Amino acid sequence: MTRSIIPQDDKCNGWYQLLPDPAPANRLNTTTTADWLVIGAGFTGLAAARRVAELRPFDRVVLVEALRVGQGASGRNTGFVIDLPHKRDLEGDDLAHKNRLLSLNRAAIEDLETLVRRHGIDCGWSLAGKYQGAVGERGLKYLDHYESLLKEFDYPYRRLERDALAPILGTRHYAAAIYTANTALMQPAALVRGLGETLPENVELYEHTPVVNLTRSDGQWCATTPEGEVRATNLLLGSNIYAQEFGFLKHRVLPVMTFASMTRALTDEEMALFSSAPHHFGLTPADHAGTTVRLTPERQLIVRNQYRFVPRYHDDLAERTRIRQGHRDSFEARYPELAHVPFAATWGGACGLSRNYTAFFGKVGDNAWMSGVHQSVGAARGTISGKLLAELATGQDSRQLADMLAVSGMPALNPPEPFLSLGVKARMKQAAWASRSEL
Repeated sequence: MTRSIIPQDDKCNGWYQLLPDPAPANRLNTTTTADWLVIGAGFTGLAAARRVAELRPFDRVVLVEALRVGQGASGRNTGFVIDLPHKRDLEGDDLAHKNRLLSLNRAAIEDLETLVRRHGIDCGWSLAGKYQGAVGERGLKYLDHYESLLKEFDYPYRRLERDALAPILGTRHYAAAIYTANTALMQPAALVRGLGETLPENVELYEHTPVVNLTRSDGQWCATTPEGEVRATNLLLGSNIYAQEFGFLKHRVLPVMTFASMTRALTDEEMALFSSAPHHFGLTPADHAGTTVRLTPERQLIVRNQYRFVPRYHDDLAERTRIRQGHRDSFEARYPELAHVPFAATWGGACGLSRNYTAFFGKVGDNAWMSGVHQSVGAARGTISGKLLAELATGQDSRQLADMLAVSGMPALNPPEPFLSLGVKARMKQAAWASRSEL
């Protein structure tokens, strides 16, 4: 199937801008064959390529990425790898389902930490935990509900009120927060670049190599790129929302973009606001439509909020200018003492959602498997599902694989356009209005 939309780099990713220039890209410029073709070098594709190479050390694995590793969605998130199930999953009555998700997420964190330590990947990896914060009355209601869910799940946590939070967060803006200890924080673009640089020897990584046409004939998958072609026996898809462009999960994915802005590094004087060690943190909002905040080990503050429906997977400059001003308002509400501190970057990152909040994992065709639509928790879910996708495709059997199959399903069909866009945009505007006190 010919692909109508190809990933493009808008050169705005603040995380990627912090990295040193990489070596020149290895582009595919010939016709080649492989035992395995992996499309997409984000968390899912990198994990899938690594694992299939480990399980089939004499097979040839080709991994293609449309951009440079780290420029895509996996390098654009806010740098959380969270062990807890998403709040919507916590609200369910199925304890076994919740425990499966917890176990899978923890396995992802363990796998990533092992690779970071083994290969010395410089990505600021820290098991720092995270805060779930509430600003006002609306946020506190959500926080109280979240606390009740943690109690029901028998998950350890600590609740902090404004006075205890202020020296950690550097602001008295938050009325309360709940701290959970088992989240990892990291620099996402640095992490995925490091993962791409440390793949097994039987993996060939090609960057700036978008697949523009994908077909199957004579028992082979044929992927055409601008300068070459790959013919492979097996196909593993880690392309998430772009899988629709190849005809997979058509009309079942909601491409949504969320946005972040990052400051320059704070000075010693500015850092005095954060008087309590360890002087870096991650906070997600109790109200899901609120604001995420991070202070990095490099002393940069990040705010993330606002969502847009992006059926063509990108935003525009005018929209980003409006979003940046919204970030400015959120930043200065929390840190009026830092109103003089400029933003160094504002960027968006797309994720795949579904109407029934279901992620996909499994077979999509003859010798073709896919994991995607990770409901905006792709660092953990993508990592572990990519690994297990390789195990599924090579006929392995394990408790983890059984758990992944049990917690996955088929994303619901979307209504046709224009009703889809009208409905999603209206829902987002309503959520932003209702949550304005938490922004």
